[in-house]
Amino acid sequence: MNRPLIIGILLISMAPRYAQGQQPDAAKLKADAQKVVSIIKGDKAKTEAFCQMEVLGKALDEAIQEKDSKKTGELAQQISAGEKQLGPEYVALADALRNIDLNSKDGQEIVSTFDTLDEVLSALTAYCTSKCGTARGCSGTLH
Repeated sequence: MNRPLIIGILLISMAPRYAQGQQPDAAKLKADAQKVVSIIKGDKAKTEAFCQMEVLGKALDEAIQEKDSKKTGELAQQISAGEKQLGPEYVALADALRNIDLNSKDGQEIVSTFDTLDEVLSALTAYCTSKCGTARGCSGTLH
């Protein structure tokens, strides 16, 4: 998954929330990110939800480029709803990341933790494509 997409998903999904104003501990955030990735990788439903969020994130990028504010809002809401499927650890991490510069060295290290999901997502996409001819799966949703 590309980093700008991860950053965009995390930031947009947290847009309605309010930051606490405290700078989070980068080492703790790195550990939290590793925990979240482990949780997602170990749970098929969460892996699928994360993969669906990647699809939505790409669609969101397109809507933003097309300056389609209605579609952008709808996709942002879907991403926000999707993050709830990823569990409270993901939500807490996303909340904390609102207070850190994701372009900083620490921020990039935290975001790069999610790169380990690439293998899982690639395998999932290959499976869906082989079963149904599309990465979106037989039912039209990401499997």
